[in-house]
Amino acid sequence: MSEIAASDGITEGSAVPTEGRETRKGILLVITGNGKGKSTSGFGSALRALGHGFRVAVIQFMKGRIYGELDVLRSLPRIDVWQFGRNAFVDPKNPDPKDVELARKGLDKAWEIVRGGEHDLLILDEINVVADFGLVPLEEVLELARSRPRWMDLIATGRNAPAALVELADTVSDVREIKHHYKKGIESRAGMEY
Repeated sequence: MSEIAASDGITEGSAVPTEGRETRKGILLVITGNGKGKSTSGFGSALRALGHGFRVAVIQFMKGRIYGELDVLRSLPRIDVWQFGRNAFVDPKNPDPKDVELARKGLDKAWEIVRGGEHDLLILDEINVVADFGLVPLEEVLELARSRPRWMDLIATGRNAPAALVELADTVSDVREIKHHYKKGIESRAGMEY
């Protein structure tokens, strides 16, 4: 095993951060925009946090099929993953009651994580879309973000992040589409989109 300098914040053979919860200020990161890679960025942050010994919770909204990254994440220690969605299109103007119910259950799980205080990072994948579609009240999403423990980082992904969530955030990334392979007729495929 190679030796890691103490100045890196990690001791040899360990993945425990030197910065404790009592001194850490959690960050609210919003990843939005019309480009590809918002969820992928959130999952990359999960891997980074795990590498530093943090405990991670991922709640995925509006997605119900198997995604390769979830299989890998579920196999790792210190991460909990839940999916609250169907493998179906959600009509923003007339959502199916089942989609509203699943979004509600996902937000209830998020409250459980926030109140439990056991996780260092909470990822709410596609919560921006859930709020934009009105599947759950935006004000409750904002209250959840404000109510998390001081040390807990929160990542909110998805298109059309509500302005109030953007305003509350510490960091906002706008992922912009410049080109997309769909427009060349290349369909969604394993390993790239799911």
